[in-house]
Amino acid sequence: MTKPEDDPNVVDGEVVDETPTAALAIPSPPLPDPDYNEGGVPSFDFVRDKIENRYTTSVGSTEVAGLGTDNTVDALDKQIADRDQAAKDRLAEIRRSMRGE
Repeated sequence: MTKPEDDPNVVDGEVVDETPTAALAIPSPPLPDPDYNEGGVPSFDFVRDKIENRYTTSVGSTEVAGLGTDNTVDALDKQIADRDQAAKDRLAEIRRSMRGE
């Protein structure tokens, strides 16, 4: 039988504290927000990006709602009215068939 110190697969190690005390003793200062100056005024790039994001969101919302180039509010209203009328006609047909007419 071989001794553990003679076995090449056995690794000797020691337990090390995960966080050094020096790192805990010195807190890092808060970094200034890069989008604002010391007086609290936003930078031009920050304002431009915010406006571009709002514009992009509104364009995307319009496209999702179907109000893009081909569909207008009037066309969508007509589609809704046609669908509602078709539903009313179908309901009237079902009621007539149930009465035996």
